[in-house]
Amino acid sequence: MLVARSVALFAVAALLEIGGAWLVWQGLREHRGWAWVGAGVLALGLYGVVATFQSDENFGRILAAYGGVFVAGSLAWGMVADGYRPDRFDVVGALVCLVGMAVIMYAPRG
Repeated sequence: MLVARSVALFAVAALLEIGGAWLVWQGLREHRGWAWVGAGVLALGLYGVVATFQSDENFGRILAAYGGVFVAGSLAWGMVADGYRPDRFDVVGALVCLVGMAVIMYAPRG
């Protein structure tokens, strides 16, 4: 149950961080306006809050593991939001990152 909760928190954090960064990008680079930027900043702040709900007490471990989720999630976001099509190296790289995340977060520790 703890692993499922942790994975769900990583997924919510990814939506907030990647979505927030995308909103800022859209606001500034695509000239959609400051409301988009503000919404992005809010989402990025909420990402930081969600990360604190992970059960592990080590900030560095959580943030390092989240890096793997961020890599895979960013590619998925690009596919859905921007029509990006990852190549096989993108996919392999994302899978390597997710395996790394699983080792960092869920390896048995004595």
